[in-house]
Formats: sequence, C-alpha cells, structure tokens
Amino acid sequence: MRLIIVYLIGLIFGVGISISGMANPAKVLNFFDLAGTWDPSLAFVMGGALLVTFFGYRVVLKRKAPIMASGFQLPTRRDFDLPLIGGSAFFGIGWGIAGFCPGGALPALGTGRSEVFVFVGALLAGILIAKALQAALARQGEATV
Repeated sequence: MRLIIVYLIGLIFGVGISISGMANPAKVLNFFDLAGTWDPSLAFVMGGALLVTFFGYRVVLKRKAPIMASGFQLPTRRDFDLPLIGGSAFFGIGWGIAGFCPGGALPALGTGRSEVFVFVGALLAGILIAKALQAALARQGEATV
C-alpha cells in the first residue's frame, strides 16, 4: 500500500510540473532572463507551492504522526554550514545553466529529449561525487583524531 501511495504522490507531482510548464527548460531559463524574454510563471508556481506548504504544514503538524510513519522527521539544525551553502550554490548555478531542477527533470525524462538524460546523468554523477567526498572527509577526520 505504501508503494502505491508513494507512486501516486510522485505522479501528482510530475503531472503538476508538466502542466505548469516547469519541465520545459526554456520556460525556466526565461524566468532568469530579466532583461530579455522574462517569463514570471515560475514565480507563480513557487508562490503556489509556498502557500500550499505554509498552510499544509499547519494542518499536518497538528497530527501526532504522519499517516504512513510512526513520527515526523523534521530538521533539527538551523545553522548554515559549508555543505549547505555550497550545495545551494551548485544547485542554483546548475538550474540557471541547464534550466532543469531535479523535480522538473525527472518528469521530463518522458519526453525522450537527450538534454534531459544528460542532465539527469550529471545529477546522478554529482550525487555520487558528493557522497564520495563526504566519505573521504569523514575518513580523514577519523584518522586525525
């Protein structure tokens, strides 16, 4: 049952990304082109997501636990560290260059366009490189103790 619910949530997300046009990198890149063919639709999509999140959290967090889990897993850290800042910068740079974010690229795989597959391949490579760097830094930290 859990797998079906996860699939339906992903399907709804993917359909929403596709309907909003956010699977189209040109639409996203036009949002960043303030001096040219600026398209504000990404701001409306983000604003809608923020509204849903703002009210959704207030409703959901009144429950004792999520429907499919024993408890909520909310972030406890509130500080800014180098991995957070660096990851955010890489995300923003990649999004501005390619016009894709992971949420928009995965539904766009269904278009069969080669640039989507290149982006997702680069995304997966970046994840693997980041994990390898974290493991290496952790080993280096253990060796110096």
